[in-house]
Amino acid sequence: MKNFISTSEWSKEELQDILDYSKDLKDNKFQETLKNKSIALLFFNPSMRTRTSFEIGIQELGGYAVVLHPGKDAWPIEFKLNSVMDSESEEHIIEVAGVLSEYCDLIAIRAFPKFINLDEDLSDNVINSFSKYASVPVVNMETITHPCQELAHILTLQEQLGDLSGKDYLLTWTYHPKPLNTAVANSSIMIASKFGMNVKLLCPSDDYILHSNYTSQAESNCKANGTSFTVTHDIEEGYSGANVVYAKSWGSLNYYGNPEPEKLIRDQYKHFIVDENKISMTDNAIFSHCLPLRRNIKATDAVMDAKYCVAVQEAGNRMHVQKSLLTTLLKDK
Repeated sequence: MKNFISTSEWSKEELQDILDYSKDLKDNKFQETLKNKSIALLFFNPSMRTRTSFEIGIQELGGYAVVLHPGKDAWPIEFKLNSVMDSESEEHIIEVAGVLSEYCDLIAIRAFPKFINLDEDLSDNVINSFSKYASVPVVNMETITHPCQELAHILTLQEQLGDLSGKDYLLTWTYHPKPLNTAVANSSIMIASKFGMNVKLLCPSDDYILHSNYTSQAESNCKANGTSFTVTHDIEEGYSGANVVYAKSWGSLNYYGNPEPEKLIRDQYKHFIVDENKISMTDNAIFSHCLPLRRNIKATDAVMDAKYCVAVQEAGNRMHVQKSLLTTLLKDK
């Protein structure tokens, strides 16, 4: 039994197999690969693209999805071991994972970092607890990484650019009024480096460099592929020569759990918005974002409405790669 919690646990060849089958599913979307299969989708956070793409995708493959929101339409769950459960939680993860494994063939989890305690968020305790106590495969629908978005991102880039080896990839920080989590940013540098691209991380200052758990993986991937991983705070240097521009907002790790002083710093960097002038510095780059995106905050209308913007295509590809992933995980079950 194999889980899909991080792409770091999967080889490039294994991931490419998933991507290749997802291309078939785009042309032949109704299959019976999940016939008589039931999948639990647990959402600890809101969702639009993820919930819609998983639910419809499972239905198109002949399966059944049950959607649960712990603490709302399902009981609150306790994750700490040896806890005296005298607060809000009504049942423990040990029983929850065990019971859902009796009912379902796979469990998928969406549980964002709380952005209060960095060590706790890095442990990814919610999904790792499900993985520990479930007896069926577990899929990450976004925690501190977003591996399903990674698959859709790479599929979109391959459709646009073909072989990605040696392409120049820019992940740029963009402004947002709130300190968002780093999941998509972490994932983007890991997957871009795994698929052979030269990766640049552009952020306003050292305060916004991503955690070494993820930058070190990107560096290791680039070293193995003979490519480069660099960090820059210079906008022109970041955009210059890029073939791909991927934008994301995230909060400073140096101010984790302290949003008020962090906002005073972040508000100085609204000029990191992706606009036509910055795109003109690239090598005719395509632009994308995981969505949702605040227009004229993260990127201008002109960029979002340009032909080189593939954000909607990438969002559409979420369903195809997830269908392929679920088929891969359950094909021998």
